[in-house]
Amino acid sequence: MPALSASVADARGRIRARLREWGAGAELREDASLVVTELFTNAVRHTDSEKITCVVYDSGSVVRVEVTDQGRGTGVPAPATAGADEEGGRGLLLVSVLSLAWGSDPAEDGTGRVVWAELAAHRPPR
Repeated sequence: MPALSASVADARGRIRARLREWGAGAELREDASLVVTELFTNAVRHTDSEKITCVVYDSGSVVRVEVTDQGRGTGVPAPATAGADEEGGRGLLLVSVLSLAWGSDPAEDGTGRVVWAELAAHRPPR
């Protein structure tokens, strides 16, 4: 998707739709939506990418969300310390609270970074 703020809502909607197709519960859909919103927004704000890729994988007990940028950012993603009056700076803290694990790795093609988060796949009772 284009690396634009307007693409964040599209990425969020696609993740929700895919998880709904897979039968994921409302809590997981909401948590994954928040996580992808934060990761995609960070890629838009901090990487100067032209394109950002967002994918979701379901391994049964874990759902993994990956956001890949084009590697034009500086540094490795890390939670910031935000003051009580600041509007931003809490996104990765939120990701860490909602996720079982999260981190970043070099993209396979070597030109970008994959920031990922793994969430518990709470399944609704059948």
